[in-house]
Amino acid sequence: MSTDTPEQRELTLVGKVELRIALADSDTKLQSLLNTYLPPLLLKLASDHEKVRFAERVALLPLLFQGFHSNYEESTTLTASLFNLLLKILHSFSLPERGSAEDITLREKFILIEKPEDAAFLANWLGKLILFNTPQAGETRCPGLSVEDCSFLQLQSKPDVWNPSVKGGLNLVETKVVAAKFLASGAFLDAERFLPALFASADPISRLADVGDDILKRATSSISFEDHALVKKLFEIYLGTPGAEGSLPARVPLQAKILALLSKSKLSSSFVVQSIQIVREGLTPHHNEGSVGTSKHGLEASKLRVQVLAFTNWLARISSPEDIEAFASDIIFRLRDYIEFQGWPVFKTEGPRPNPAELKSRGYGYECIGLLAAACPNSVLIEPNLDILRWLLTALSADPSGNDISISIEQALSSILGAFGQGLSPNIEEALTELLLMHMNRFPGDTDGQLPVVRSTRFVAVRFANRCLPYRNVTARWINMLAIAGDVNDRNEVKEEGKKGLDPYWFRIFNPPKDILDKDDSKYNFPAFPDLIEKFFGPETPWDSLSAVGSQVQLANAYNPAISFCRYILLHHGLSSTEKAPGINAEWEKNIDALVLNDEGSRGHLKEYLENLLAMHDRTSHAVQLYLVASYKGMTSNIGEDSYRSGENCLELASLCPDSILDHLRTNIPDLQDSILSNQRSSRETASRLFGILASREQGLNESVQRMVQAFDQKIRDWRQAIGVEVLRAHGALLANSYFLSRLTYRARVSPDQDELRLKLVNSCLDILSESRDKMLLDAAITALADLSLFGTILPDEIPLPHTASALLQKLRERSKTGDEKAIAALGFLAMQCTESKSEEPTLDAIVTILYGLEEVRQPEVQFAIGSALSCAAAGWRSKALIANLEIQGPLPQTPERNSTLSKIFDKVLSDCRATKPSLRQASVIWLLCLVQYCGHLEDGQTRLRKCQAAFKSFLSDRESLNQESASRGLTLVYEKGNRALKDDLIRDLVGSFTGTSTSLGGNVSSETELFEPGALPTGDGSITTYKDIMSLASEVGDPGLVYRFMSLASNNAIWSSRAAFGRFGLSNILSDSSVDGYLSQNTKLYPALFRYRFDPNTNVRSSMNDIWNALVIDPTAIIDQHFDAIMDDLLKNILGREWRVRQASCAAIADLVQGRPLEKYEKYLTRIWTLTFKVCDDIKDSVRKSAMGLAKVLTGVLTRSLEAADSSSRNANTMLKEVVPFLLSPSGLESSAKEVQLFALVTLLQIIKSSNGKTLRPFIPNLVSHLIALLSSLEPQEVNYIHLNAGQYDLTTQEIDDARLNSVKGSPMMEAIERCLDILDEETMAALCPSLENAIKTAIGLPSKVGSMRALVSLSTRQNFIFKAYAGRFLRLILKQVLDRNETVSSSYAVGCGYLSRLATDAEILNLVKFCQGLYFDSEDERHRSISGEIIYAVSKRATDRFNSIASDILPSVFIAKHDSSERAKESYQDTWNENVGGSRTVLLYLKEIITLAMQHLDSPRWSVKHTSAKAVADVITSSGSEIKDSEATMIWPALEKALGGKTWEGKEKVLKSLVEYVKSSNILALDSGIANQIQTIFLRESKRTNPPYRRFAIACLGDFVQLQPTINLFSAVYAITEPIITEALDAADDDTMDVDSQQSEGLSSKILTILESIYSAEKSLFERLLPPSSSSSTSTLDELENVLASYIPTLFEPSPSSFSEQIEQTRMKAAEAADSLAVLAVQKKLVRVERELMEAIKAVRGTERSQVMQGVLDRALKVLNG
Repeated sequence: MSTDTPEQRELTLVGKVELRIALADSDTKLQSLLNTYLPPLLLKLASDHEKVRFAERVALLPLLFQGFHSNYEESTTLTASLFNLLLKILHSFSLPERGSAEDITLREKFILIEKPEDAAFLANWLGKLILFNTPQAGETRCPGLSVEDCSFLQLQSKPDVWNPSVKGGLNLVETKVVAAKFLASGAFLDAERFLPALFASADPISRLADVGDDILKRATSSISFEDHALVKKLFEIYLGTPGAEGSLPARVPLQAKILALLSKSKLSSSFVVQSIQIVREGLTPHHNEGSVGTSKHGLEASKLRVQVLAFTNWLARISSPEDIEAFASDIIFRLRDYIEFQGWPVFKTEGPRPNPAELKSRGYGYECIGLLAAACPNSVLIEPNLDILRWLLTALSADPSGNDISISIEQALSSILGAFGQGLSPNIEEALTELLLMHMNRFPGDTDGQLPVVRSTRFVAVRFANRCLPYRNVTARWINMLAIAGDVNDRNEVKEEGKKGLDPYWFRIFNPPKDILDKDDSKYNFPAFPDLIEKFFGPETPWDSLSAVGSQVQLANAYNPAISFCRYILLHHGLSSTEKAPGINAEWEKNIDALVLNDEGSRGHLKEYLENLLAMHDRTSHAVQLYLVASYKGMTSNIGEDSYRSGENCLELASLCPDSILDHLRTNIPDLQDSILSNQRSSRETASRLFGILASREQGLNESVQRMVQAFDQKIRDWRQAIGVEVLRAHGALLANSYFLSRLTYRARVSPDQDELRLKLVNSCLDILSESRDKMLLDAAITALADLSLFGTILPDEIPLPHTASALLQKLRERSKTGDEKAIAALGFLAMQCTESKSEEPTLDAIVTILYGLEEVRQPEVQFAIGSALSCAAAGWRSKALIANLEIQGPLPQTPERNSTLSKIFDKVLSDCRATKPSLRQASVIWLLCLVQYCGHLEDGQTRLRKCQAAFKSFLSDRESLNQESASRGLTLVYEKGNRALKDDLIRDLVGSFTGTSTSLGGNVSSETELFEPGALPTGDGSITTYKDIMSLASEVGDPGLVYRFMSLASNNAIWSSRAAFGRFGLSNILSDSSVDGYLSQNTKLYPALFRYRFDPNTNVRSSMNDIWNALVIDPTAIIDQHFDAIMDDLLKNILGREWRVRQASCAAIADLVQGRPLEKYEKYLTRIWTLTFKVCDDIKDSVRKSAMGLAKVLTGVLTRSLEAADSSSRNANTMLKEVVPFLLSPSGLESSAKEVQLFALVTLLQIIKSSNGKTLRPFIPNLVSHLIALLSSLEPQEVNYIHLNAGQYDLTTQEIDDARLNSVKGSPMMEAIERCLDILDEETMAALCPSLENAIKTAIGLPSKVGSMRALVSLSTRQNFIFKAYAGRFLRLILKQVLDRNETVSSSYAVGCGYLSRLATDAEILNLVKFCQGLYFDSEDERHRSISGEIIYAVSKRATDRFNSIASDILPSVFIAKHDSSERAKESYQDTWNENVGGSRTVLLYLKEIITLAMQHLDSPRWSVKHTSAKAVADVITSSGSEIKDSEATMIWPALEKALGGKTWEGKEKVLKSLVEYVKSSNILALDSGIANQIQTIFLRESKRTNPPYRRFAIACLGDFVQLQPTINLFSAVYAITEPIITEALDAADDDTMDVDSQQSEGLSSKILTILESIYSAEKSLFERLLPPSSSSSTSTLDELENVLASYIPTLFEPSPSSFSEQIEQTRMKAAEAADSLAVLAVQKKLVRVERELMEAIKAVRGTERSQVMQGVLDRALKVLNG
């Protein structure tokens, strides 16, 4: 007959039904089962048993899930009822732990895998439930839900569905939370629960929102926001659906979250209508609310607006042009309306100012307007009124909202900036120009209509002018001038932006072509010069040159920049048609300056150009004249800073134009007087030269000029009395009259009066030179004499007495020796007027001799001046050194003929070039350079060019770098000056001199000639040879003539940059030679060699070659593409060259060549490049290794891109990896001693691992993983080890440091790389990895590597469990050999690894692991070993729970014993293991036999810790067995318990003894076995006799408990024998202690005695209550003996009486009173008359004086007992 209870039978029925339903394999079978079993199953809902009701609900869940979707289509009423039933069941359903095996199978259990439409339907309605809120009265829908939805959730609008106070009603909040948690389970997919989770996360109920947020974090990553259905659904929820019964828009928090998601979807931008509606509704001002932010939901509304604007920003950035065109206009209107409603440009004063969220919205609004307008400029931005731009500029100038808002407005303006640069129509350009000009003239403090200007818009206006208006727009250039003029409130960048707008190079940088196909250069056209002049200096302008200038003070600073800009524009127009037209580059202005100053052809062309302009008598000629007047007035009116520059520009124009143009200035000559006599030296010099040109042109001196000349003459004659400012005026007067007289002489208009003036002037100059010490006057005198000599106004034989020519020469010689270049020039100019005949004119030779004698002056600049002077002396005006000195158009002035002077000077200098004296050698090579430059075109120079070449070549080996550079520059000049035949001869001589076949050139240079001092450019193995490099380049391309073309580029001394004649156009002149073009078109070998030399390690060579390259190669990209193969072959050939510089340059060149080019271009070279790079990385030269490392970094980028590319583009990836991975892992890579190399190798390796696909990387994984594990320790900073060893000094523990190291390993990029490698393993690679990984674990040194190896095993166990399973046992055995590491963190890591590996290991391997841990625990004396064993067991239980449970009977017994270890550290893990794997305390009975057996085995252990642990385990067995122990269990326990109580006392034995009491209490052992009963009695008595006081007290208490449990046994005699000595000893100790206490220290019992007595009183109280129960009989002798003992005990109860008070004393007295009360009961019961009497007396004595009411109550109770 079955003994099952009704509850068990009902559970069995439910289980069977559930099983049948689960096994149904068709809808028909399922329907049949439901028809049969569903009614009785539903009846079980009313079962009397809770377990049955719960099981029934669980069984119903799969039934409810079936057909939800189809049922809804058939009957919404039925489906609503089923859904409501489901919600009720969910309240009772206990969800499994997330991520557990049960949770994972939940979807299958609920039969949702086969019916995904039901899962989606259910998730959808659970989401609607989360949205649902009970509608208000009269409402039929709520936010996010339609009328139909709300009706469904209310069971077709039943009123009490969500009323928890009504029977069957549900609590809406709790139901939502339960539904959300159910959605988080494994029953649903991420795609199904995403929207419900979104709804929950926006709910105001925090419990619900937390669940929603948690689901979102996990689900969002798997959701595609480019899913059309999802995006459409999000829009529907946000906006609601149309119609009276449609859904309402979602609540504001949910809308904000939806917008955040839509801002991640590119697809959302295609929903144009919905997007416009969102923006419209989000930004439409609520005018009836008074102001923004005062609505009912003000804060939420503000946050939503911020999100709406962020969404708008997103739309503007990612929408297609067509979509933006569709919605931009509408949205911009809404944005402007929103901002203007807040108050624009100033906040409204009626309402409150917006809160921070409103300010943020305002800024977002401005930014969005800019983005949208920029995205579709043609439709909304570029219109005749420029409304949006005008609106934004006004906002910037007048919106006072703060810096954040102004930044947003500026960002909006920056967004639309580019939209205006695409070619504007004339009317738009005009409107924009006027608008920008208006804002340039608006300053803070002004008013714009009724609006005060609070912020300058000048910077924005200049930016727009520079980027939106063409360069030719003169008003835009005027805006630049206004910016340069500046304002006190302007930022520095305003002026800088203005300057950049004037520079055509910067303008092109600001306005690059739209794309490569954009050939429209019209926007780069230069302004028309007449328009520019009219705009700047025309009528009704601030600088009207025909009226007073300088009235606009604020623009004065821009006047001279305006003059200079007009000058450059005029000169550019004039030079643009020449062969040397200045290119538009960063040096545009400097190039024009150099052409005008030094190039004779350019100057001639400009003169012709200007002459033609002036001859046309049109606007252009008028503009030139106006410019001349403006320049003149700029200096004479002293406008702005550096006003003299305007004078220089005027002087330059006067020198280039016909004299007729000067007619416009003739009436203004007196204006120069103030400038001539000013305090500024530059103004005096410039004005004096202008005065000379203008005044000398007059046919007869007019009165004004005559007065000026006389005034100047008077100043000159008063030079001796001049002091202070008068000296400056004398200086100006000297210069003015000297320039005036010299120009008169040139014009041949010197009258007798002026001749007298000349003599006076010369005398004054000579007097000053002889007598004055003032440097200013001396300088003026020398300058005057030089200029007078240059034009023949003074001749050597006409020096007025008492002065002589020799005396003059002596003075000039003295000044020249001090480095005075003006004195040197004066000597040269004076020599020009001397004849060659020695008999007639010895002065020429004297001057030349003086110049030769200046070779000892050590300043190179001075030597160049001497060379120029020599060229003047030798050739006169034919010397090109005087190109710019003739400021008046006309023929060259006449000077004495020269027949032999030039040849003599040439021969002398050539001879001196062979001298050994260093100063003479340096002077000679510089002089020769000057002679070739200035006189090389003359016949005497042409005939000596070959000698000059030889001389220059001899200096290439000189130790002085300046001599080398001079020589290299001179060789270039020699080649330039010769004709074709001469050039060929020179090349032939050059080749012969290097091949040894010709000796015609003196001073042959070997291939090893050094051009720099040793050590000046140290390389470690020699000196840099610049000339050799130039020769090598020429040799490689097969044309020695290139040496002459490129030689000047080998020089980089600063002196050349200051000598424009030598430096600025040497290269362009060379490369403009048509033969170069012809050569390059036929000989392309130049490009590979030149490309490599651009990367030479020597700065000089590199700079020179770059100059050559830039000049030769107009389009570098095209040239490199054309000659790519040739360049690459050359570099790969030379990368292993013999010279280290070639190897280093090749590395750098390859790195530059491959960067930015498509992989296909150089893919065929990659393997070869890698191979050669690795070889050079081991180069003997450090700099070469570094260059190779740089190349390797570039190649790494190439490799990474190749690995990331598709298979078709990465077919060489395997080959590359075979080369690079071993290198990176080699001693040259990760194992390098250089930290930089290590870091590079590591980063490269990580990039490779990250970028590679599995197929490519798998062959390298075994080697990679083992190396990376080892490197975790080797790359750990040494400082960590130091801190670890000295942790105490830093107030740290080693464990804290190890924890930090462990965290570092976990987050290490190397660990990520290891895990990446493990993730892509396959079976074949796993087999290869295991030996490598095993070796890495065995050889790991240091915590990081050991921990890293364990993490690798953990990853394999969790991520690759299928392919790793076969190797798990192997590694488990390996770990057991490593787990006893001396570092606790490492051993703990190994223990965790054991847990993960146990998931995959076999049962036998796990049992071996358990046996190992048991042996480690029971057989080891080291506490750490016991702790480690516990960590291993706990890890197995935690990480491999199912495997642990399968062999729990083999593990848990030892766990139970070990959890009683005396060491907290050792027992913690075992305690946790036991607690987490058993269901309750009585679980111990399941493993009772195993536990007792194991305990018996180890109670005999020689290790005390194990023995004590086993004993405490036996005790815990009893306490955990409950209140009733079966006889069989008691019999099984007794032997172990008896053994546990054996032996002497030890800490914790009290628990064992206490368990014996529980053992007796819970079992029938005393009645079952008398022998055991006697043993138990003996144990209690034995343990009570122990001498350990604490233990003895506990044992006596236990003895009392035992006696109380055995009322039939009389143990008084035995107990008395035990307690009597204890009481006596305590009383004696109390008496002794009381007598020994000093009354000054204490007035009562000592603390020690109080403690003893308190314990005794407590024990005796219990003893009195338990001894001699009423049912027992006692003999007379026994009672007498007891009476005597108790009588002697009574005096100790209340004596001595304490006079002091303390908590401890009061507690002891209370114990004594309670003992007296118990004693009274005993005395009355046993009729101990003596005891009754003496006790009553003692109590009464104390009662009379007792203060404590509690004590009084106890004593009264005792008296009441005694009184009957």
